[in-house]
Amino acid sequence: MKIQKVIRLASKGLILLSALSLLSVSAMAFADPQAVMDLVQVQLSNTDAFSSIRGVYGGVGLTLFISLLYLMLRDTRKGLALLCLLWGFYALSRILTIFMEGALGDFGTQWLLTESVLFVLAASLLTVYPKPAAPQKQTEAKATLHTQVAGLSSR
Repeated sequence: MKIQKVIRLASKGLILLSALSLLSVSAMAFADPQAVMDLVQVQLSNTDAFSSIRGVYGGVGLTLFISLLYLMLRDTRKGLALLCLLWGFYALSRILTIFMEGALGDFGTQWLLTESVLFVLAASLLTVYPKPAAPQKQTEAKATLHTQVAGLSSR
């Protein structure tokens, strides 16, 4: 029972860490889109470019932050599944870049490592996270409980 508690806490911790990291980039993108692009030495040159960075890194990042918090509180297992997709596809995108455009710089290499580790952590936790009881079993358990309660009240 104790190991399950550790798994649950570690899972919620990973989801929260991921959510907060996305929130920090989102806040930066809303406040100063150029600051986000400075991380990869790209100059934004028009209002459409600023708007796009605000939308993708700001708006989508905030949506992911809210979704991850919701899942952390309501369905941690699905939150881990979302992290597998998020970090896995981020890493895959960087790997595709290596094959299609060439070697990554220091920034991309560091993030490929980070995203890969986060993917492996999320996938590992998802693998060992306790599965919810099957709906049929829950219904049968409720029916049995009702029968037992009815039997007690008729005595």
